[in-house]
Amino acid sequence: MTTQSRLYSVPFRDVKAYLLAALFVCGNIALPQLCHLMPNGGPTWLPIYFFTLVGAYKFGLRVGLMTAVLSPVLNHLLFAMPAAAVLPAILVKSCLLAAVSAWLARRVGRVSSGALLVAILAYQAVGTLCEWALCGSLSLAVQDFRTGLPGLLLQWAGGYYALRILNKV
Repeated sequence: MTTQSRLYSVPFRDVKAYLLAALFVCGNIALPQLCHLMPNGGPTWLPIYFFTLVGAYKFGLRVGLMTAVLSPVLNHLLFAMPAAAVLPAILVKSCLLAAVSAWLARRVGRVSSGALLVAILAYQAVGTLCEWALCGSLSLAVQDFRTGLPGLLLQWAGGYYALRILNKV
């Protein structure tokens, strides 16, 4: 599925970039808090990545990277989640997601469920290898694929529909 969309690349000198990043960071703070109300909600739903995907795809690399870095760091400082031990891996995956989704959006030029799927699979595949290098445990590194399948599906379907909604606003 694809839909025509207005996709942007907001420069750092534009205040709009910081306002958009702040909005997406707030989403990446609120959604994990909701998911953590359920047992294993974080590892199952992978909520810290959702608004990074949407922000980077719709508004470009700069908004995506600000969201990717600030979301996990602020969540850790405010709620000690994610734990310090996994924070580096989450930061790597978040930045990968921002870079890949912004690049694909620019290349494809429209909201595409296929492009979103490629972005999600790419950041998870490369991120898993990076996490394995960071923690030394393949079993821990593949956790997002083992327990996070609902979250990956949420990113794909939810991200597509969120981007369609943003296109109408």
